[in-house]
Amino acid sequence: MTQPAQIRPSTGAAFSRIMGVGGYRPVRVIPNSEVLNWIDSSDEWIRTRSGITERRWAGPEETVAEMSVQAAAKAIAQSGIAPEQIGGVIVATVSHLKQTPAIATEIALRLGCGTAPAFDISAACAGFGYGLSLADGMIRSGSAEYVVVIGVERLSDLTDVTDRSTAFIFGDGAGAVVVGPSETPGIGKVIWGSDGAQKDVISQTQAWDTAFAKPDAVNGTGAEVKWPALRMEGQAVFRWAVWDMAKAAQRALDAAGITADQLGAFIPHQANMRIIDAMIKALKLPETVPVARDIAETGNTSAASIPLAMERMLQTGEAKSGDLALIIGFGAGLVYAAAVVTLP
Repeated sequence: MTQPAQIRPSTGAAFSRIMGVGGYRPVRVIPNSEVLNWIDSSDEWIRTRSGITERRWAGPEETVAEMSVQAAAKAIAQSGIAPEQIGGVIVATVSHLKQTPAIATEIALRLGCGTAPAFDISAACAGFGYGLSLADGMIRSGSAEYVVVIGVERLSDLTDVTDRSTAFIFGDGAGAVVVGPSETPGIGKVIWGSDGAQKDVISQTQAWDTAFAKPDAVNGTGAEVKWPALRMEGQAVFRWAVWDMAKAAQRALDAAGITADQLGAFIPHQANMRIIDAMIKALKLPETVPVARDIAETGNTSAASIPLAMERMLQTGEAKSGDLALIIGFGAGLVYAAAVVTLP
């Protein structure tokens, strides 16, 4: 009897690793003193509540695509490969305001990545971790040899400057890494998940169709249409991040077979300095392990925060090439992703 035809198995690299990292920070600096023009607060209150002293906001020419290209080009150059060798471009963002096409296709074209597959993912502050897991799978399955993962946000477009609870939090920027094949494990098992029961804890204030279908806007009366913005229930987010995310971070350590004292860096999503401090305590992280605190000068840049913080730690010497780093991102959805990686 003739045997049924079988699909040839796909094979790729045994492991993957981060080969290069790059970042882009907008030119305009927004200090707390400027934020105080919008809300009734104080510099001390903002610093105490969030740890933020300033943030970067993008100008008209610093688009999601432009910031991404700048960051990814640096990562590609550092990785030592040519753009045409890239076999995939993954862009994590919630602030590309066009539903379609994906901004990743424009970015891939501008980077010179030929006809590489390119797509966007929406996983908020966990987006970089989601993209990293996808890149690892693509390389190990053989569907790509090198993948660019970009986290990019223009959250200033979605910030209500009159909202005292969020006006001081968000910033803009882009961070990118090149992921490629490795003979040894460079990316641990990604511990990721979601909790849709808490989908309203961090959300957009209103849907786009609701915002632009109001009678005053349609009838041309000149009344201002309220632009959708980000909102969050701060205390609920704090409790979830500190309690549940410390557990996810520990699971990532356990999955990688790594203990906290073996880490060369802890790079959590830059959401809030108090959350970072609470996670350090929950993880019983030794004082000798450097911790990313990029939020102080950059604010919360959602999907961009981990690669931006990673780049800064390597540039300043806080962390070194070859160090093991625990990364974890968490945010709207609610979604999360954590892993242990070897720094490029």
